Amino acid sequence: MTLLQVENLQTHFHTRDGIARAVDGVSFTLDRGEILGLVGESGSGKSVTGFSILGLIDPPGRIAGGRILFDGAELTGLGESALKSLRGKRIAMIFQDPMMTLNPVLRIDTQMVEAVRAHDRVSYRAALDRSRRALEKVGIPAPEARLKSYPHEFSGGMRQRVAIAIALLHEPDVIIADEPTTALDVTIQAQILAEVQRLCEETGVAMIWITHDLAVVSGLADRLAVMYAGRIVETGPTAAVLSAPRHPYTSGLIDSVPQGQNHGSRLRQIDGMTPSLLHLPQGCPFRPRCKHAQADCTGVPELTELGDGRSLRCFHPLSDAEAKR
Repeated sequence: MTLLQVENLQTHFHTRDGIARAVDGVSFTLDRGEILGLVGESGSGKSVTGFSILGLIDPPGRIAGGRILFDGAELTGLGESALKSLRGKRIAMIFQDPMMTLNPVLRIDTQMVEAVRAHDRVSYRAALDRSRRALEKVGIPAPEARLKSYPHEFSGGMRQRVAIAIALLHEPDVIIADEPTTALDVTIQAQILAEVQRLCEETGVAMIWITHDLAVVSGLADRLAVMYAGRIVETGPTAAVLSAPRHPYTSGLIDSVPQGQNHGSRLRQIDGMTPSLLHLPQGCPFRPRCKHAQADCTGVPELTELGDGRSLRCFHPLSDAEAKR
């Protein structure tokens, strides 16, 4: 069942030098219990897409067009008070830096109890008990004792677990995770990914996992949406996209990941640089970097359905032979 539906979302930032189209016609759906991986290079519009869903775009940015439907209700155009009632309660967010969530001068119990009582009229003891159970759920040992700690007394991985626990306090329908494991070492990262996957399976929460790391989403996400210059260029089941990418940009991202069998050889890279959102090239924004570009790529490719849950925005997709890995 579709829980979140984003249709032709456009988020623009009005600057002195022009309009930066950070999100330019993004559309996707999210079902209950599903994990969607939103991937792409830095500056592709992934985080702005997540912030737009929650109405966290500050001036000079604004949502210029499109629709965001959550459980059948329109979110675009909602007032701040209505959005506040949704944030944390039914749609939660995990930020890349847990210190954006945690107040360094308040104990964990104070912060978690406040988060509970912001939406639910429960006693302090009931809120504290819910906080303890949330810490226990994300694998923090001795949760009752750790509630009395300050954020600086936790390691980076433990702070991120606390941030995830706060996101889970109200058992939200959707969690938007904005690169929450980027700053962590690979061992802690693997532990948190396993916890997140288990929690989604047990609670049925749907999740958008925003990342530039394909290795992270390969074993986590059910579906992938690949973004470039504010647009989704390819979507599909994770295994299908990673084993047979059809868009040259997706293929380039996969090729740039170090492979064990190529030990000692030079890493592959995508030629060129991501374009400025203020001065996008005509037509397909990937055209100047694409080895498959032709004259008709000066037109704007539409997102077309390929079947089997896959879609693509490209005039000259990779052939079956080129795509297969």
